[in-house]
Amino acid sequence: MERTNDSTLTEFVLVGLSAHPKLGTVFFVLVLWMYQMILLGNGVLISVIIFDSHLHTPMYFFLCNLSFLDICYTSSSVPLILDNFLTVRKRVSFSGCMVQMFLSFAMGATECVLLGMMALDRYVAICYPLRYPVIMSKNTYVPMAAGSWVIGLVDSVVQTSLAMQLPFCANNVINHFVCEILAILKLACADISINVISMAGSNLIVLVIPLLVISISYIFIVTTILRIPSTEGKCKAFSTCSAHLTVVIIFYGTIFFMYAKPKSKSSVGADNQDIIEALISLFYGVMTPMLNPLIYSLRNKDVKAAVKNMLGRRNSDGI
Repeated sequence: MERTNDSTLTEFVLVGLSAHPKLGTVFFVLVLWMYQMILLGNGVLISVIIFDSHLHTPMYFFLCNLSFLDICYTSSSVPLILDNFLTVRKRVSFSGCMVQMFLSFAMGATECVLLGMMALDRYVAICYPLRYPVIMSKNTYVPMAAGSWVIGLVDSVVQTSLAMQLPFCANNVINHFVCEILAILKLACADISINVISMAGSNLIVLVIPLLVISISYIFIVTTILRIPSTEGKCKAFSTCSAHLTVVIIFYGTIFFMYAKPKSKSSVGADNQDIIEALISLFYGVMTPMLNPLIYSLRNKDVKAAVKNMLGRRNSDGI
């Protein structure tokens, strides 16, 4: 472990799958392909929403933000992950590690809050359809999206600043693919009570409250849909929010599976569990952003029609 004269940590070592080099090669190809699909799928979705005037509505504005978030989130970590797969015990500078952690945490926190805002949008659209254009005006949905970004960035600034103040004097080896905040806090050789309290407050703000908003919104949404007399009307109303609900289940389901399972007490079991947690985190960080554009395009007639129109215009221009 490298240190300066005053024993300040200068770098971290990312273990990743260094003990399983063959798996590293397989995962490199897989993650690289998934990252390309993320850039392509979300890039196309953003372009379609921007250039098709029919999609200039609150729901698609939030969706455009979600796709941009997914690109930023994966771009903050996937290049490091890919490099980690090809390098045995990847070394990352302290400052580089903190920057990557800040960006990943900020994007993840912002997405949590944004999903809550999207649930509120669907609540107003289903429960108050006649007042929807008035309630969800541009003066409402733009500040809602901006507020999601501000909350995520501020939360990340707080958590990263607290982590940077910790002394890391015993170990600089991170059993992860990236500089993940919980993995870094395990390496601190000082009391992390303030960090734990701060993380608890962060979880309350960006995880629990948005999840409560989503849950309460969908209780009212389901109640309203069940009151619709016709089956066709029920299916049409549910289809407008089914894509968002699917994304929420995948997003929060992976988070709770990753952090709610019991910890192993043995050192060997703990090491294996760290690798499993890293792989689950990799799924959470790459699989979900790749599925989002597929879910919204396959379940949405407006998006599919807009994509066909855009492709049709390109073909006609080429001819």
